[in-house]
Amino acid sequence: MDSLLDALQEGRLIELPDNDKQDSLQLLAHIIEAIPSVPTDTDVAGLVLKREENYNTALGKGFAVPHARASFDGDLYCAVGWSPSGIAYGAPDGNPVHIVIMFLVPDNQRNYYLKEVSNIAKALNELHNEDSIKTADDLNTVRNYLLDLVTTAKSIVGPEARARMIQLEVRESIPQLELKDITNLTIEPLSIILTSNLKPITLSQSKELIEVLESSQNLTEHLNNNNTFFDCLGWRILKKNSSNYQGGRIMYECLAIKIK
Repeated sequence: MDSLLDALQEGRLIELPDNDKQDSLQLLAHIIEAIPSVPTDTDVAGLVLKREENYNTALGKGFAVPHARASFDGDLYCAVGWSPSGIAYGAPDGNPVHIVIMFLVPDNQRNYYLKEVSNIAKALNELHNEDSIKTADDLNTVRNYLLDLVTTAKSIVGPEARARMIQLEVRESIPQLELKDITNLTIEPLSIILTSNLKPITLSQSKELIEVLESSQNLTEHLNNNNTFFDCLGWRILKKNSSNYQGGRIMYECLAIKIK
């Protein structure tokens, strides 16, 4: 389960901002898309959501393992999301999902991915205490629990498990690739109102985000197309839903993501 360990060590574990399944999958997908070695045209979000329509990836016991298969050769990457309240995911045991481990699976990593997921499922069956995730109150507790779970599954027990965690924390101080540390991840909820004869109006607590979006010449076009997201001057805007109002007005509810 080395790619999961790498994700925990490199900062790709985040607290999900809400308990909506689609929003959570999109957010984790965009984190993977932003890894520098992932080709820029890789639509992880689209691939994951399309696959999820036909196949539910919940394992039970509070875990889900969605993935996207990509037509290139590279490393197996994953990102991990923690939902404190749990996501209604349609799991086989009927329980909400608290941990979502999303994988990007290049062509050359398919066998390794199957082994990784098999090991995760085995660890859940033999070692996992579901109450530990249900009662976790912060991201660091979740991280330590997952590290213990993975290292124990890899037959690293007792003091060696803690030694592995210390080793990982030391490695975090070593400069990584540009996006390996997402501690500066910014997530801003916003609303955008389109009218028939006025410029779009952005409602947000971020002055920078308002200025960026309201200066964009293509904002209306981006909002009206069928894509689930668009990029604008360093921000990725995820379109969650829209509502129609009298006078031809449309309000889009969105999430804006930026990694500084």
